[in-house]
Amino acid sequence: MTLAFADEELAGGLVLRVLRESDAPELAAAYARNRGHLAQWDPTRDEEFYTEAGQARRIREQLALRELDTALPLALAEGDSIAGLVTLSSIVRGAFQNGMLGYWLDRDHTGRGLMSSAITAVIEAARDDYGLHRIQAATLLHNHASQTVLVRSGFERIGVAPNYLKIAGRWQDHVLFQRILHD
Repeated sequence: MTLAFADEELAGGLVLRVLRESDAPELAAAYARNRGHLAQWDPTRDEEFYTEAGQARRIREQLALRELDTALPLALAEGDSIAGLVTLSSIVRGAFQNGMLGYWLDRDHTGRGLMSSAITAVIEAARDDYGLHRIQAATLLHNHASQTVLVRSGFERIGVAPNYLKIAGRWQDHVLFQRILHD
């Protein structure tokens, strides 16, 4: 089964839609443009990551996971330009019915509620279309902006995971959040 997602128009002329192979050039440009902005929140990246070929490979990998019903890679697009990504990944079925939420937004689009709107659309699809029971997310301890987005989107803080992810070249603690979608 392939996870379907209807394009969602957001404020400011952005559209949340499924990532496409043809997005590789614009996604590479967006990552290059936001390299400094994202560095403190991302794993250390090699130079290929910032190229069209590197992004084309990553997109193919994400779309293959979508075909397996384990990921939903979405682009925040402004025309042909990419302004960010929202990904529901590591989807587990069975008794768990859980997915992991990840996201980033272009530095020129922050502070306008766009990511909150995008996450709301993903929550609704996860609950209504994919039958997930829970979405979880993690942020660095000092990423207050991302924590605010999650809380605004109905996530609750559930704890701290020591040395959770290797970000900016070192293992760092993360605050864990969850959103229960069904009572």
